[in-house]
Amino acid sequence: MGTTTARLRCCLLFVLVQLLLLSTSTAAGARWQDFLRLPSEGESDAVAGTRWAILIAGSNGYYNYRHQADVCHAYQIMKKGGLKDENIVVFMYDDIASSPDNPRPGVIINHPTGGDVYAGVPKDYTGKDVNVNNFLAALLGNSSAVVSGGGGSGKVVASGPDDHVFVYYSDHGGPGVLGMPSDDYLYAKDLVRALKQKHAAGGYKSLVFYLEACESGSIFEGLLPEDINVYATTAANAEESSWGTYCPGDDQGPPPGFDTCLGDLYSVAWMEDSDVHNLRTESLKQQYEVVKDRTSAHGTYSLGSHVMQYGDARLAGQSLDNFIGTDPANDNATFGRDNSLRPHSGRINQRDADLVYFWQKYKKSAEGTPEKAEARRRLLRVMSRRSQVDSSVELIGSLLFGSEEGSRVLGAVRPAGQPLADDWGCLKSMVRAYEAQCGALAQYGMKHMRSFANICNAGVGEEAMAKVAAQACAVAR
Repeated sequence: MGTTTARLRCCLLFVLVQLLLLSTSTAAGARWQDFLRLPSEGESDAVAGTRWAILIAGSNGYYNYRHQADVCHAYQIMKKGGLKDENIVVFMYDDIASSPDNPRPGVIINHPTGGDVYAGVPKDYTGKDVNVNNFLAALLGNSSAVVSGGGGSGKVVASGPDDHVFVYYSDHGGPGVLGMPSDDYLYAKDLVRALKQKHAAGGYKSLVFYLEACESGSIFEGLLPEDINVYATTAANAEESSWGTYCPGDDQGPPPGFDTCLGDLYSVAWMEDSDVHNLRTESLKQQYEVVKDRTSAHGTYSLGSHVMQYGDARLAGQSLDNFIGTDPANDNATFGRDNSLRPHSGRINQRDADLVYFWQKYKKSAEGTPEKAEARRRLLRVMSRRSQVDSSVELIGSLLFGSEEGSRVLGAVRPAGQPLADDWGCLKSMVRAYEAQCGALAQYGMKHMRSFANICNAGVGEEAMAKVAAQACAVAR
């Protein structure tokens, strides 16, 4: 008996040694390591550190309902996924739920038949506190840099080197810029610089950035490094608009009385996918493919945009659970392209979504009423301002480069992989010079940022820009 026991011990020792040797080898080693993992080392160990999220809607006004609805929906996903409020930072102007235009006071929805996504959402930064300074300070975890006008909690992403950070930004944008309700602009160079700073400071193990905006690809194109553990996807490439959805006139339009788009196409795609799947078994790459397919109308790009990815592609293999958690109710759900949600049959260009709202208000107002007259004035004022901005920028191009060359220079698009501007300080100065003479570009005028970048790239200085802007805008008025 003793001899048999000794032999068994010897054999077991030999097997364990072989297994340990195998565990240091290649792919087979990874499988043996999984086999040898103790029950106490289960799925909870898959995410070391803490999950953090920063969610921002960069607009205000009921006609921009969809951006705040997107962010509120995103918060509900994080909350169901197990993230704590102390680790979720929310930026939203917070003027939608209480708007007199809202047919369901105190409620925000992100789907025609969806429930309230507003309930329980932290109001970390609201009103004028939704600005570039506070967003970058919160992202960097710099609480001392936050400036509050009364609508800020001071909460920041105080993440460390073992943590996973998820950033979601939903708003209007333009080439190289993202909007804010305070009419300041978040420039691509400044955003990427902040990401580099956070990486250098050991502020995360990995960071994922989902970006909903027109020309959102231009925020990372040629700027986001591949070696700072950041993976980003965007709603559009560097040259095109993104799209609103669940809009008046869609087959899946909003309930009666809303008169505005309830969501954005790319945003709704990733969130509705996250709502129904076990995110431990779905990777970032898999979600990217589903969202890309849905946002592009199965690759036809009819009323859709090119969803893009940037940064460290190696992170795309990680599970979504690492960043946004997963709803325990979906533990038995399986991921598959065959059960992905169907594409929408109706969408509206982001930049035209406000016109849809103003038109709906005009169309529904009774003839001969003060409401009808006011709705008409608002619609005409918006359309007139758009025309003024377009005309003034076109004239600036003609004054600087000649009538034939102007449109070519302003509309030039750099090859993929090159950033929008050579000198981002110059781009900022061009915008300042224009707005000093012509008024704010605002959410529609941001479409012309490529024109201002090209003026810089052509070597035009701020003084020359100010001079021609004064001439052009005097005529455009």
